[in-house]
Amino acid sequence: MRIISGKFRGLGLASVGKGDAAAHLRPTSDRVRESLFNLLAASHGDPAPGARVLDLFAGTGALGLEAMSRGAVHATFVDEGAKARALLRENIEKTRTQGITKLYRRDATRMGPNRGAPFDLVFLDPPYGKGLGERSIASCVEGDWLAPDALIIWEENTPQEVPTGFTLEDRRKYGDTHMTLMRRVG
Repeated sequence: MRIISGKFRGLGLASVGKGDAAAHLRPTSDRVRESLFNLLAASHGDPAPGARVLDLFAGTGALGLEAMSRGAVHATFVDEGAKARALLRENIEKTRTQGITKLYRRDATRMGPNRGAPFDLVFLDPPYGKGLGERSIASCVEGDWLAPDALIIWEENTPQEVPTGFTLEDRRKYGDTHMTLMRRVG
C-alpha cells in the first residue's frame, strides 16, 4: 500500500498484508483509491485541496492520508480497533502529519457532538453488510460533524441507498467494491 499522488506520492504505508479479518481491516487497494481520486478530480473537481477530512472506520488511514497528500488541510481519523489505531499512528508518523491530524478511538456510529469545525470530505468504509454506514451518517448529522455541502464517499460491498438529506452524486463498482458518492443538502 502506498500514497498514489500528491506530496507523499509513492510513500509506502504500514501494511496489514491481505487484511486482518479479526480486526475488520480491509484496506482499500491502491488501484481502487487511484480510480476513486481520478473520478473525484474529473467529475467533482478535486475536493481535497483545502478540505477538512473525516475518515470513519479509518483502518490504516489510507483514504484520509491520500487526501492529505493532495492538499487537505486537516484529517480526523476514527476507529475503535487497537490494531487499526497502531497502523494509523505509524502512517501519520510516516507522513509527518501529526500537527494536522487527529485520531479518535470511538465508535463511528456514536460520534457524539463535534466540538470543532465541520468536515467537508468524508470517507466511510464500515465493515461490509452490517448497516453501520447508515448509523454513522445519522450520528454525524446529529452531532454536527458534516458541513452543509459535505461530500461523502461510502464504500461497501453493495450499492447503498442515499439517506434523506443527501443527494446521489455517483455510484461506481470496482471489483466487489461499490462506491456511493453523495452530497449533503444544506
